[in-house]
Amino acid sequence: MKVVILCGGYGTRIRDVAEDIPKPMIPVGGYPILWHIMKYYASYDHHEFVLCLGYKSQVIRNFFINYEVNMNDVTIALDRKSPVVFHNAHQELDWKITLAETGLNTMTGARVRKIKKYVADDDHFLLTYGDGVGDIDIKKLVDFHLAHGKILTVSGVRPPGRFGELTSDGKGRVLEFNEKTQAAAGQISGGFFVCRKDIFKYLDDRDDQLFELEPMQKLVSDGQLMVYEHKGFWQPMDTARDYALLNTLFNEGKAPWAIWK
Repeated sequence: MKVVILCGGYGTRIRDVAEDIPKPMIPVGGYPILWHIMKYYASYDHHEFVLCLGYKSQVIRNFFINYEVNMNDVTIALDRKSPVVFHNAHQELDWKITLAETGLNTMTGARVRKIKKYVADDDHFLLTYGDGVGDIDIKKLVDFHLAHGKILTVSGVRPPGRFGELTSDGKGRVLEFNEKTQAAAGQISGGFFVCRKDIFKYLDDRDDQLFELEPMQKLVSDGQLMVYEHKGFWQPMDTARDYALLNTLFNEGKAPWAIWK
């Protein structure tokens, strides 16, 4: 399955860490958090990515277009006659990345709608945000999604209550979804979605449509939203404190998501 990653937001809550780059490019252990997310999916043999770009998209474009230079030691002869020599090889030779401009002020639902042409031939695709990591078992997540036959699966996690809270029936079917609740009693949406292509029927042509509001709530009312319960590690990078935590975990070799190391 292709992996669609939302990378276009402004990231205003973490501007104190970095103002000159988009949030998905903020480094964890020297590598953009976006790269960590992609490495995680690639560890489960998902190597084809569609990046929904917006704010400071050129930074993300430059990173991947110049990937060889960014990831390897390089010798450059300035006499213009000698080629650039790369002294080591990266491990991402099988990655295929589509860099899709989805608008500067576009909301999440519209960003997904705008990349329809890149996943139109697929019955299902993976979807997540470009600023959170976890140790969700992607194979089990996909198997769960394919088994229940509904349109959308969301990974339910239990961090501090500042995201969309989920209530389920105990069998996986979502009964209620409330975006950005302050209550932390139930599960919350951790992203890491799996979508059937019918998801596009729930997305209209408005650029201000939030994926997490009308589309998901309509899916709930139609009985088409299921939750995959994840009880392990999950952590977004929304604040300087989150940034420090993720860097500490990775640099000390304690990052649960770094299963490729």
